Amino acid sequence: MAQTKILLDESEIPTHWYNIVADMPNAPAPVLGPDGKPITPDALAAIFPMSLIEQEVSAERWIPIPDKVREIYRLWRPSPMFRAHRLEQMLGTPARIYYKYEGVSPAGSHKPNSAIAQAYYNKEAGIKRLVTETGAGQWGSSLALAGQMFGLQVRIYMVKVSYEQKPFRRSMMQTWGAEVFASPTNMTNAGRSILEKDPTNPGSLGIAISEAVEEAASRADTNYALGSVLNHVILHQTVIGLEAKKQFEKVGDYPDMIFAPCGGGSNFGGAAFPFFADRAAGKNVRLVAVEPSSCPTLTRGHYAYDFGDSVGMTPLLKMYTLGHDFMPPSIHAGGLRYHGDNAIVSQLYNEGLIEAVAVPQVATFEAGVQFARAEGIIPAPESCHAIRACIDEALRCKESGEAKTLFFNLSGHGHFDMASYDKYFAGELEDYAYPEEAIRQALDHLPKVG
Repeated sequence: MAQTKILLDESEIPTHWYNIVADMPNAPAPVLGPDGKPITPDALAAIFPMSLIEQEVSAERWIPIPDKVREIYRLWRPSPMFRAHRLEQMLGTPARIYYKYEGVSPAGSHKPNSAIAQAYYNKEAGIKRLVTETGAGQWGSSLALAGQMFGLQVRIYMVKVSYEQKPFRRSMMQTWGAEVFASPTNMTNAGRSILEKDPTNPGSLGIAISEAVEEAASRADTNYALGSVLNHVILHQTVIGLEAKKQFEKVGDYPDMIFAPCGGGSNFGGAAFPFFADRAAGKNVRLVAVEPSSCPTLTRGHYAYDFGDSVGMTPLLKMYTLGHDFMPPSIHAGGLRYHGDNAIVSQLYNEGLIEAVAVPQVATFEAGVQFARAEGIIPAPESCHAIRACIDEALRCKESGEAKTLFFNLSGHGHFDMASYDKYFAGELEDYAYPEEAIRQALDHLPKVG
């Protein structure tokens, strides 16, 4: 049976982003300064424009999307949703499987949904340069694209292991005019201090964030742009779930379970949060964040205040964390190699309102290959995590005979990740089960607040 492609027209691109704070049963935990006291919005003004700071702390349910942002969204939005008939047949499951395909964006992932918005607000504030970090490169390439759209210079600190694993992501950033450096570098105090301790350090998102924040705070013409973790980033990504809800209405179906990869939280939040409004209103929908077993933030981390970066330059966020100096293994899903998680995602998980599951690396590539052979699209390693969890649930439906509706976010294609697939086919990929003792040691260094 052929795929069912569910399309929206351009008039159905959302006009507002959805802010989950309005529907949370409890207010978000406050962000703390180094003194352990809640910070004021002004404390973030050195690295963010006030418009984004206001979104970060807003409790309004709907935030208008600027016309200039929607105009650029039209390059690829609304993104298509598919009913995965071939995958269902391959699995022999009675479950109905749908996926939203964000790989149609110019950068090949969901990341431009926020990059375009952040570039717009910084341009409006008179900023000339943006600096950021990137793991696998999806965010870096997206911000490079957005900088080009709005005439902003962009500098990117790319986690060293991904810089080496994914050279064509780097090429994409340079094609769109960005500078790219392998982090940790000798260009910042944070990078130099880490290299002094370990000259062969493979880098991490936490380290790259430290370098980017340090540079942004040192220049008046430069702001920091973040690809995940903070609330305003997830806010911009809710166009995914908002469109998906309209697409489900078109086919007269509704998901029982939603799966999305979870590193810092923007991928998961963008797909799942708009459905949380229905859950808060009594709808029975399960929202499942899928993370790597080698970086098991939600499933094995500690719910506590911690820094968002490795050096301790950011404010303190209450989140599930493995410790800000946690050094994740060099897995190929570089976008998921982060020690913490978004504070709202963490709070919802702590309150039992969302679920989380961790999956091993080899099994995710197995699922990605299975999906590609059924549906034709080669998924990014991050997306393979959601596919793995969705397939596992579809197989449980096969055993029980339950015809659930399953939905996952196919957040990007894997065209620049084929070296990872080569290693999978050669049997060279490993599963990393992070040792409990290493997690305990990292948690020993949590800041003492509260």
